[in-house]
Amino acid sequence: MTTNRRASLDEIRAFHARMMAVASNSAGERLERIFELVPREAFLGPGPWQIKVNRRYVETPSADPCYVYQNVLVALDVTKGINNGEPLLHAALIGAAAPKAGEMVVHVGAGTGYYTALLAMLVLPNGHVQAFEVDRRLADRARENLEPFDGVALTNDDATALPMQSANLVYVSAGVVALPAHWLEALRPGGRLIFPWQANKRTGLAVLITRTTAGYKARPLMPAWFIPCVGAPDSAECSKFPASADAWSIRSVWLTRDRSPDETAVAIYKDLWFSSADCQHF
Repeated sequence: MTTNRRASLDEIRAFHARMMAVASNSAGERLERIFELVPREAFLGPGPWQIKVNRRYVETPSADPCYVYQNVLVALDVTKGINNGEPLLHAALIGAAAPKAGEMVVHVGAGTGYYTALLAMLVLPNGHVQAFEVDRRLADRARENLEPFDGVALTNDDATALPMQSANLVYVSAGVVALPAHWLEALRPGGRLIFPWQANKRTGLAVLITRTTAGYKARPLMPAWFIPCVGAPDSAECSKFPASADAWSIRSVWLTRDRSPDETAVAIYKDLWFSSADCQHF
């Protein structure tokens, strides 16, 4: 028997969380439950909200939170084009990065803290998140939004210019051209770094880097475009840009101080380079 009853916000949020769990390829229920528990609207400011569609912003009809439980970009600062990212994309990235209880996570590009909060919940108990947000107004909002969450510290500064503490996971929510070498160096054995790589002007892809005993393994995941990371998108540091197909062929990344670029080099930067060969190849 069908009814005309509208779904409650709890039901909408639960279905949204279920979709996030599927997008993450997560086998357990933990990630789904965390997406259900952390209210997205609490990190967006008061509604109505501006939702980005085809490079334009459309205002929601009201401040009903049901409108933000879609796979949409929601404006955090319209004038700067800064948005709260698409949930399905972030769910897939979080699933690939696989944060675990007790881990140390560094989040670059916290925005107003929504995905920082999810990461903080995923590393409970005993985990910690060090978040960076370079925009002062967003950092102030994030700091307030994250007060209820344990184990989170937020720094209003440029993560590309500061030392980074050792971490099990570095999660980057801003587009990167030249990956800072010290982000790689911060990874603990078995640590992961996931970031949106702006390989060339037409190619953006999410890349997962894992520190192994043989070196830094790299795996392209999916297309991804993010607002540029302050301090990281410096094309002047690139002596070899990859073609689009070559960008998808990367299998490892090397610090130039450890190994000079060779014939397998796909992209070469000042301090590191990407190779189409596996770590074990060398």
